[in-house]
Amino acid sequence: MYYVYILHLKKDNKLYTGSTSDLRKRLKNHISNKVLSTQNRNPALIHYEVYICKSDAQRRERFLKMTEGKRLLRQQIRDILIKIKYI
Repeated sequence: MYYVYILHLKKDNKLYTGSTSDLRKRLKNHISNKVLSTQNRNPALIHYEVYICKSDAQRRERFLKMTEGKRLLRQQIRDILIKIKYI
C-alpha cells in the first residue's frame, strides 16, 4: 500500500503534502523532527489517502501540490480546515 498524506504545520499554519509506503514510520519521523521540511513546525496528520500502486500515489501527490489540486483539496477537507482555523 502507498499513502498520500496531508499534515497541518501548526507553527506557521501551512499544509504539507507527502507520500510514502509506510505512513506510521513517516509520521513518526515528521513528529520527531527528523524531516527537514517539517522540522520544529509541530506537524499533525489531518488527511490521508491509500493507493495500491505507487505510481497512482505519486501522481496524486504531484496533483495536490499544484494550484488546482490545492484548491480541490481545500474544498474536500473544508470542515477540518475550519476546525483547525486554517481558513
